[in-house]
Parts: sequence; structure tokens; C-alpha cells
Amino acid sequence: MTGPTTSPLLKAALSPLAKRGPYDGARLPRTELTHEAVPDPARLRAYARVCGFEDDGFLPAPYPHVLAFPLAMRLMTARDFPFPVLGLVHTRIELTRHVPLASADRLTLAVRAEGTVPHARGTEFGVHTRALLDGEEVWHSRSTYLFRHKRAEQGARESRQAREAREERAALPLRATWELPAGLGRRYAAASGDRNPIHLHPLTARLFGFPRALAHGMWTFARCLAEAPADLRTAEAAFRAPVLLPARVTYGEEDGNFEVRGGVTRSRLHVSGKWGGRVSTARPS
Repeated sequence: MTGPTTSPLLKAALSPLAKRGPYDGARLPRTELTHEAVPDPARLRAYARVCGFEDDGFLPAPYPHVLAFPLAMRLMTARDFPFPVLGLVHTRIELTRHVPLASADRLTLAVRAEGTVPHARGTEFGVHTRALLDGEEVWHSRSTYLFRHKRAEQGARESRQAREAREERAALPLRATWELPAGLGRRYAAASGDRNPIHLHPLTARLFGFPRALAHGMWTFARCLAEAPADLRTAEAAFRAPVLLPARVTYGEEDGNFEVRGGVTRSRLHVSGKWGGRVSTARPS
């Protein structure tokens, strides 16, 4: 999808060389990329296993994000996209699904970037993903990314995530303890196609300043949703602190609010979010 000779990973690695700023006031391309996709059964089963979902003939709630990942990479590694891909921080995800999606559905996926916002540590922007079935939107998500850079002007806003991260909050009731193996990032990468080097091996993670490989944020989100009601309509999460692999983390939940914490005393908040609503069983006719 990125051309016959250049892989998405290679384009991501080379993008910092071509995208040197200035980043203040950067404009996102208005392009919306689309393609059709039918889930590969083997990869879908692998995704369900690594994230804890049932293999029930339907797509897990976050799975359209996985199907659209090649489009998002193509969009963000294009020459007219102003920020390098390596170094982007995925800070938030919000999704809404309108109907249950069968594993054999042929979906039209559409991805666009929108809404740069000055941030105290750089620039935030959104990536919107839509899934359409028979021409009707059946799923939508918005991912928020932060590109960190020095800003020319002062007084950029503090993000909602940063404000919330400063707030002390009591841990939610403990529901489970998860042991995350060192190779979790590689397993998720094989199932999802997201092969960011910070998730694959300690050696590649150290190139970006991390002592060990990190769990994918979208894995932690998916693992939490695997504990949620199967008919959830909306879900969102904020990624607050990376999870270094291997790790022991705890999952807490109450009234649709959920979190992943680490540390002996559950003091380190890694992910927080919530789910709600019930999805309609009506499908486009």
C-alpha cells in the first residue's frame, strides 16, 4: 500500500530525515484514504487469543482499528504529512460502533487526520477512522497523538490527559492481575501488523530511550475491552504511562470505568477509560 519498493516501517524510519519542521502551525493534509478489507481468519484468531476475546464469529470492538492500521501508516508516512511517525505518542482512543460486525463482513475503511492543537509539549492532532458496511457508517474512532517538539510561542494549552494525570485518584476495585511476558509486544505485532520497534525487543526499545520493550497501548485497551460486555457501544481510554515488559499489572473496573495499574501498591496508573451503551442489533439492509 505504500509502493512496490518502500515498506511502511522503512518510510517511518526515514520520515524524521525529511520532516524537520518547523512544526508550529503545521497543516494536516485533507486527504481521506480508503480501502476495502475482509479480516484474515488466522490473524483475527491470533488477535483474539493475544487480547483475550472470544472467537465467536464477530469482530472485537477495537478490531477495525487494526484493519485500518495500514491506511493510517500510509497517511502519516506520506510526504505531505508534517510530523515524523517515529516519536509520535498515542495518548487517547475513542470509539463508537453502531452494529455488531461479523468476521466475514467486507468493510470499507476510511482514515483522515484532523485538528492540530498546540500543546505544552508540542502539537496534538487526531486521526479519524471510519468503517462502512454497504455504504453506511457502522464504526468510528478517533485517536489522539502528540508530537513532542519545542514550541516557538508560550502559553500552549495543557492537554486533558496531562491535567488528569496530575490528579490523585483512588484505585478502582481490583478484578484481575495480569502477567505480561517479555514477548507480548512481538505477539501483538504479529497479530495486528503494528511493528513499532519500541514494542518488539529491548535492544530496539533502547534506541528510543526505553530500558525495555513496551506493551502496545492498543493491546492494553483491547485487553480491557475483552473484560467488558460484548455488546458495548462506546469505549475510550487515555494512555498515561508506558508498561515495560515483562510486567505484572492489575485490572480494575467499576460501573464501566476501568484502569490498568502497576507497582506493588497499584500506585502507577498506566491506562484509564470507560465503556458504555449497548450496540444495536440492526444491520444495514
